Amino acid sequence: MLRQLRQTTNRYPRQFWLIFWGVFINASGASMVWPFLTIYIRQKLELPLTSVSLLLTLNSAAGLLATSFAGPAVDRFGRRSAMVVSLIVGGATRLMMSSADNLPLWAVLMAVSGAFMPLLRVGSNAMVADLIEPEHRIDAYALLRMISNLGIAIGPSVGGFITSVSYSWAFYIAAAAHTIYALLIYFFVTESKPQISRSQTSDSDAGYGPVLRDRTFMTFSVVYTLAAMAAPLMIVLLPVYAKENFGVLERQYGFIMATNAAMVVLLQYSVTRISKRYPALPVLTLGAFVYALGVGSVALGSGFWYFLGSMVILTFGEMLLVPTGTALTANLAPAEMRGRYMGIYSLTWGIGSGVAPVIGGFLYDHVAPVAMWHGGLVIGLIGTLGFLVLKRIMPSEQLQAKVQASVVSKM
Repeated sequence: MLRQLRQTTNRYPRQFWLIFWGVFINASGASMVWPFLTIYIRQKLELPLTSVSLLLTLNSAAGLLATSFAGPAVDRFGRRSAMVVSLIVGGATRLMMSSADNLPLWAVLMAVSGAFMPLLRVGSNAMVADLIEPEHRIDAYALLRMISNLGIAIGPSVGGFITSVSYSWAFYIAAAAHTIYALLIYFFVTESKPQISRSQTSDSDAGYGPVLRDRTFMTFSVVYTLAAMAAPLMIVLLPVYAKENFGVLERQYGFIMATNAAMVVLLQYSVTRISKRYPALPVLTLGAFVYALGVGSVALGSGFWYFLGSMVILTFGEMLLVPTGTALTANLAPAEMRGRYMGIYSLTWGIGSGVAPVIGGFLYDHVAPVAMWHGGLVIGLIGTLGFLVLKRIMPSEQLQAKVQASVVSKM
């Protein structure tokens, strides 16, 4: 085992491992707050769930708007600066959230937080694509998901107890984590943006036009958005649903989130080593289907253990869907446009995080609490069907040829 660990360590450059440990620090701190944010805002401002969900949608909408600038900024000014700016602003907003006591201030903070977050996500994904060869990227993204989820396993478990005493301390810890990661990048990480030749300059300066004309990638992005909408429902609305309808407390829900994270930590690398043997689209189809089953199964639950089981199902879908989707995006992107491709890919999560909670909150408030899980199941199955259709119109051989052509353009 030590030999395998040594081989894995030597396969990736030192800078990758700096990002690896920075992700752990950041995820540990941030996840002490985010899973409980809906409960905190609902209690602090005494708002209906639909209104709280709209604040989360504002956060996502700001992220969606900012992503249109994040991709070109990362390609033009570099990955490192974008990541540092995002983390510093993120830390400052967490500090201010600890004392925010009115709806307008919360709206501003959620918008600012959402607007700067894409810089970190797009910058780090592009930097990993810069550093790692195509054949090793899916494993690299799987490793980052593992360490992120180790932090997420620790964060909610500890955060559930901290928030029971003081939400302010949870916000302070989250702010400190953002700051530590920013300092790590600023002092120890070097810029990885590829040098662009003159022949590539026109594409580099063409904004999102070349990306939007890539029909394969854009179709994938639309379908991926539908498939990914299951996760925000579970992460954002399950704590409120479980507490208000079945008396599941924050500290108990923290262990549900920790189970998701622990499964990724223990199983993600092994699952990826198996799934990467198969073409990307069948893996994405299976992942979307399992995702849908996970969110739909919540409708059958009536307590902690049922909800824990639903999270286990959803996590298996997540382990298939996320690294495969990220690696496919990295492999399809020309070197001079990695930031923009990763920006569009980030939009899939941003749209899902913005739309899914509003749909769920509306169904909760105006139909029935359980109806939001039926809605999530339907949306997830539509995403599954979308991948099946994409597989038929874009056979694996064509997709592989497109990936190989993209790799050749980077040389």
